[in-house]
Amino acid sequence: MPSAHGSPATISPFIDIRRADWAELPSASMPASLTPEGIDRIRGLGVPLDDAEVREVYLPLSRVLFLHAGGTRDLAERTAQFLQREPSPTPFVIGVAGSVAVGKSTVARLLVELLRSWPEEPQVQLVTTDGWLFPTAELTRRGLLGRKGFPESYDQRALLRFVTEVKSGRAEVRAPVYSHLTYDRVPDEEIVVRRPDILIVEGLNVLQPPQGHALAVSDLFDFSVYVDADPRHIQAWYVERFLALQRDAFARPDSHFHRYADLPEAAARETAQMIWQSVNEPNLRENIMPTRQRADLVLRKAADHSVERVLLRKG
Repeated sequence: MPSAHGSPATISPFIDIRRADWAELPSASMPASLTPEGIDRIRGLGVPLDDAEVREVYLPLSRVLFLHAGGTRDLAERTAQFLQREPSPTPFVIGVAGSVAVGKSTVARLLVELLRSWPEEPQVQLVTTDGWLFPTAELTRRGLLGRKGFPESYDQRALLRFVTEVKSGRAEVRAPVYSHLTYDRVPDEEIVVRRPDILIVEGLNVLQPPQGHALAVSDLFDFSVYVDADPRHIQAWYVERFLALQRDAFARPDSHFHRYADLPEAAARETAQMIWQSVNEPNLRENIMPTRQRADLVLRKAADHSVERVLLRKG
């Protein structure tokens, strides 16, 4: 609520909910929590996740998403009835945004599993926008390799066309696949999206506003989630993830980052800090964080990666 003086700083389009209050929301009809094995399968590298986090944060979130999906479907049916047309439901599209290393991929995978577990057993699919990054050769040609992950490094037209075709109800739409091992698109490999009930689109810049009079991908979302944290915490998580990858994926000869595999820990930390400060932090501050206010729901994380607050858009 605004203060007695009407301070603009107290005015927000969001309801700010403490985790303890969020966890106490009615749980009727919620699906069962995931098994420990299921949580282990979903958890991202360096992202702590346990049953308490699932029950207290993500089960209520899945309920909110299901309410919105049901409301959207009911509105579409009533509109079709008013227009004297046969209902033609299209996928409910959820955008999940946030920084590198903030844990948005884990959130997206977790939501897929939880939404699938509802009694109605909806069909849920996930695509990540990494597949629409221009191939490495094209980024090099355009002089954008050092700005990989920035909005201009994506084939925005192709991504917009994909989501538009999904929302138009096409029977089959294809998405490109990206390899974090080779740091490039995978040739001749695609994800086929066949009119799911729910489609989750996860990526750094999925909440970017439209440019000029053009349509933006975010204009086609039915609901959006932003995974938020203090940039200092995200930087620490990024460095620790880099070190974990150095001991694992980077050791593979076919890894794009194989050159970092034998660095001493101090040098590896320094390299990770340099990459963060030159690429990921500028992208976060210039392009990703400004889109936070466009989300329907914000998950605010603490230093230990746990969600401490939920901000839900009013109305």
